[in-house]
Amino acid sequence: MRIISGTLRGKTITPPSSYDARPTTDFAREALFDILSNEYEFEGLCVLDLFSGTGAISYEFISRGAEHCWAVEMNPRNASFISTAAKNLGIGDRVSVVRHNVFDFLGLCSRKFDLVFADPPYALSGLETLPDRVFECDVIHPGGYFILEHGPDKSFAGHRYFVKERKYGKVHFSFFEKPQDSESGDDGKSGE
Repeated sequence: MRIISGTLRGKTITPPSSYDARPTTDFAREALFDILSNEYEFEGLCVLDLFSGTGAISYEFISRGAEHCWAVEMNPRNASFISTAAKNLGIGDRVSVVRHNVFDFLGLCSRKFDLVFADPPYALSGLETLPDRVFECDVIHPGGYFILEHGPDKSFAGHRYFVKERKYGKVHFSFFEKPQDSESGDDGKSGE
């Protein structure tokens, strides 16, 4: 697995062969960041990466200039790998690893983020409730995206905050946007 763009471009992350995670494919990750680069200025973003797995999404954001990423991963071995890999990449001070159950973490989190990404196991029980949980817990700044990676058997097109879906083989990304706060016109995206 390689970092696709930015200051860390070309650096590789090699989890052990028995690693218990399904990383987003390089092709899908590249496509996702192509979409985001047209809509966001990465510089200074604070990102929440849920079900972090290998941490690849966090590393990509930091490589492109995000200020900080919080990587939430329940598996202790995976959380340790993310922390070690971030240090080895020289970005350990910009990636905070939180070893916690995502659903419980959302209920406890008092911070707000510019963008939230989630890559849960595709067969996760309660996956369909994740968009509501994210918005109910108020962890996204107004105008910020929640991006959910999921398999082809799920559709979120009927969700009130759904914006679009992009498909790359069996990898689907559903984009949700928190409505703009009427008091603030700044949504953190480029061109605003």
